[in-house]
Amino acid sequence: MRRAIAAFVGGLVFALGLGLSGMTSPRKVIGFLDFAGRWDASLLVVMGGAVGVFAVGHRLVMRRAAPLLDDRFHVAPAGRLDARAAIGGLVFGLGWGLGGYCPGPALVAVASGAPAAVVFTAAMVLGMAVYEAVAGRAPEAVADCE
Repeated sequence: MRRAIAAFVGGLVFALGLGLSGMTSPRKVIGFLDFAGRWDASLLVVMGGAVGVFAVGHRLVMRRAAPLLDDRFHVAPAGRLDARAAIGGLVFGLGWGLGGYCPGPALVAVASGAPAAVVFTAAMVLGMAVYEAVAGRAPEAVADCE
């Protein structure tokens, strides 16, 4: 139960941060990707802040023998970039650029009832279901983290 509460609080903080920064708006994302037009660097500032907080927090947390709510860390093994990861990243980026949403902001925007966010999220969930049906199982690193 404690892990579920921690996950809920973490998700809530993430959602509030996305909402307060305006990153649930596809216009912000499209503006960030519009290098030839009126480029909007605000998403870069938000990402930079997130990476900075993560870098400090990760160093502090990894000094512990185990996380607070589990008996061990579940960290994916380091490896080389393979074709699946590269293709997956390209497909993710294509969906992000075309839809103006990435998964986190899309889920937050669904709460607003925005039709585009609902359609994007439904397509995202469908894509995950198709992957599961085709692959038959989750990748080892993801399965180990559950």
